[in-house]
Amino acid sequence: MTTSEFNTCVDLHSDGIYRFILKNMRDEDEAKDVIQDAFEKIWIKHEEISFEKAKSYFFSSAYHTMIDRLRKKNKQVKYDEEINHESMLHSKQYSDLKQVLDEAIKKLPEAQRSALLLRDYEGYSYEEIGEITGLNESQVKVYIYRARIFLKDYLVSIDTVL
Repeated sequence: MTTSEFNTCVDLHSDGIYRFILKNMRDEDEAKDVIQDAFEKIWIKHEEISFEKAKSYFFSSAYHTMIDRLRKKNKQVKYDEEINHESMLHSKQYSDLKQVLDEAIKKLPEAQRSALLLRDYEGYSYEEIGEITGLNESQVKVYIYRARIFLKDYLVSIDTVL
């Protein structure tokens, strides 16, 4: 990838990557640091990367950089097979759907949240999400399914809606 192609990729994809990382980390400064580190890693290898696969490479690099940061801070959410949905509900009253949805997304385990955001917010295919996250396609489908079930249960709860 040439310097001008790299700059074009940064211009085209930086906003989407930033939104994705910010949604997961919930800290603007940390998200900016992750994006900067990811772009630096890509720049170091920019001659080895083809322009056609740059978007996927940018998202993968940012995703893995974010995971590394989260692990360093011991903030990674461990996936628990037996999620108690009742304990995740709250009784605060909201009228803004976006705020309720953001609260619900924050309560998802890291793997489910990342897969769901990549699929529903960024529009990636299951295969592309698998490449970015390092999961196989069936794992991606399961995580997205479980995230959607949780969100459905969370959003239709009368306590959440009121």
